[in-house]
Amino acid sequence: MNLFAIKMLIGDRAKYLGILMGLTFAAFIITQQTAIFVGIMTRTYGFITDTSQPNIWVMDQKVQFVDDIKPLKDTDLYRVKSISDVEWAVPLYKGLLRARLSNGTFQTCNVIGIDDATLIGGPPIMIEGKVTHLRWPDAIIVNQVGAGDKLSGPPVAPDGPRIPLAVGDVLELNDNRAEVVGICDVTRTFQSQPVLYMTYNRAVTVAPQERKLLSFILAKSKPGISPKKACEKIQAITGLAAYTRDEFKNLTMKYYLKYTGIPINFGVAVGLGFIIGCAIAGQTFYNFTLDNLKYLGTLKAMGASNLVLIRMILLQALTVGSIGWGIGVGGAALFGYVFRNTELAFKLPWELLLLSGVAMLFICMLAAFLSLYKVVKLDPAIVFK
Repeated sequence: MNLFAIKMLIGDRAKYLGILMGLTFAAFIITQQTAIFVGIMTRTYGFITDTSQPNIWVMDQKVQFVDDIKPLKDTDLYRVKSISDVEWAVPLYKGLLRARLSNGTFQTCNVIGIDDATLIGGPPIMIEGKVTHLRWPDAIIVNQVGAGDKLSGPPVAPDGPRIPLAVGDVLELNDNRAEVVGICDVTRTFQSQPVLYMTYNRAVTVAPQERKLLSFILAKSKPGISPKKACEKIQAITGLAAYTRDEFKNLTMKYYLKYTGIPINFGVAVGLGFIIGCAIAGQTFYNFTLDNLKYLGTLKAMGASNLVLIRMILLQALTVGSIGWGIGVGGAALFGYVFRNTELAFKLPWELLLLSGVAMLFICMLAAFLSLYKVVKLDPAIVFK
């Protein structure tokens, strides 16, 4: 019976391809749009992910996300260092500064100032140069995307490619000289701005002068002490907010989910894909079942039970759904691969594949249940009409 059900499904090529196209489109839209949404959310806390050495982030209690800078007092660093559960603590500067390029144009950049002695908080991957070169006079390290795009120089020919910023080139940051000593690879920022690394003392010198310039304190708990417990102790003693790395990621992501229109925009696209998949697959599969009622009636007249017919309908729905899901997910993965080196934010974790699979299962079951009523109520005498 199972083989007969599959032959019946693919026998009507027009309806089979119609169901398959509807399910493939639904799987592609659901997977692709959700993957872009996950990619955008990943970029919101990309800097936290790149800064892997500390497992504790200390900040002002009013900070809502990673780019919401509320500077601390310099003495707060020593207060955190003095806590018994903390192995080490270092300062971090994070701010937006305008860079003046060699051609006179300006570009806003994310400037990261890391601890002079340990260089904790530096870029995770170096493409050219070394992180230790930041100790050279006026040294900065630029991310590869920024160097090749917004910080690149004008083309030599009118229609030629732009000249990427390279090691040895010089910028101006707030009227201060800055020489590129390295190119790094970091997660793209949410605003796609260039990222510049320098030492902390150099950063606070270059930055516009304020009473407080310490953005964050990066710390690590002592061996055998959980980061969560160390955070609780830091908060109790200093009155500052302290989060583990994962907690700070979640805090940042929740801010963008709550205060931006990103979830609504992508939710509408995913919802439309789901509704269209239900409508196309459900209607086409229902018509497919109606066209085959005479064959199902024949089987019923020959002694096939309702349970057998229901199993055949469900097998047909699951078969075409699995094929459509595979093609749709494969198309979404190919889409992400093709645009992997562009501004497109795309991340396809295994949880997303599971989610899209559950959505497709629901669509297939809905399409099958629309047809089951006709099958169950089918009169075997239909074969004689």
